[in-house]
Amino acid sequence: MRFNKKTPPPTRRDVIKAMAACLGVNLLSMSPGSFAQGQYPNKSIRLVVPFAPGGSTDILGRRIAQRLTNLLGVSVVVDNRAGAAGAIGCAEVAQSNPDGYTLLIGTTGTHAINPFTMSNPSYDAIKDFAPIALLGTQPFSLAVHPSLGVNNLNELAILAKQQPGKLSYASAGAGGIAHLTAELFKQIAGNLDIVHIPYKGGGPAIQDVLAGHVPIISDSFSTTYPYHKQGKLKVLAMTGTTRSKSAPDIPTAIEQGFTKFTSGTSGLLLAPAKCPTSVIETLYKAIERSFNDPAFLKELEAIAVDPSVGFTPEKTAQFIKSEMNKWGPVVKETGTKME
Repeated sequence: MRFNKKTPPPTRRDVIKAMAACLGVNLLSMSPGSFAQGQYPNKSIRLVVPFAPGGSTDILGRRIAQRLTNLLGVSVVVDNRAGAAGAIGCAEVAQSNPDGYTLLIGTTGTHAINPFTMSNPSYDAIKDFAPIALLGTQPFSLAVHPSLGVNNLNELAILAKQQPGKLSYASAGAGGIAHLTAELFKQIAGNLDIVHIPYKGGGPAIQDVLAGHVPIISDSFSTTYPYHKQGKLKVLAMTGTTRSKSAPDIPTAIEQGFTKFTSGTSGLLLAPAKCPTSVIETLYKAIERSFNDPAFLKELEAIAVDPSVGFTPEKTAQFIKSEMNKWGPVVKETGTKME
């Protein structure tokens, strides 16, 4: 380009304006950070599991973290924040920056039971979170160390009545769904006197039962069944309404005559409240893509998780409320409170 003496050369601003006209955008009006921010996600994501490593929620969380890592192109790192029946981890996420880089694996326990068993919850299960998806549901189970010598729920109830206060059971924490499940059984079976021993997560609880320190455990079916197959535990019953496809040999509590003994937990993917809608949509679409992969569905079924296909953020919010309506009366009826 040539310029005469009467026409000064274009300034840098003139060049930018010309570029803007070609691109159809106003580059000068954009903030300095606009080019650096990019689309979500552009850095690693922390996925908080509010229970100890090794438990059912942790196992599910790690499956989801790996899947999201593959689909989103950034690292999704599991961060275990155990304690207070999941309340510590939930409160931490509720108070974090709602930018989509801190997420939570919630459960029926953290979002439908803690609000009723805790006199002063450190988070609001509804107001403090933005639902993304219901990942799946899992039945619970009652299992015993083989040395206890019982083979079904009726034999356990008889033994407990013969030895009131001498038997004990382990759970992932006081006030959690594992605790409440066992308390429900005690009530239904005739107000059994079995001592509760709470742990900071399902992992430590099951290790003590495997070692023979505690004879009974209330935990998710996905956690206890692998040890059942190895002969290290004996699952007496699963608490779903039907037998598991992956374990057709294990009877339900209903089949054994305990028709009101049903229980289960859920895996919820949640973000802090006020997380941008665009971020929620991106995360939900990643979960939706995962559920369209038959191999991934089989992977979840292998850990006794029933995949919850089609649970949009809106449907997930409705599910949480329905679980609260189910478990609130049970908590009141059993008198279970956080210890």
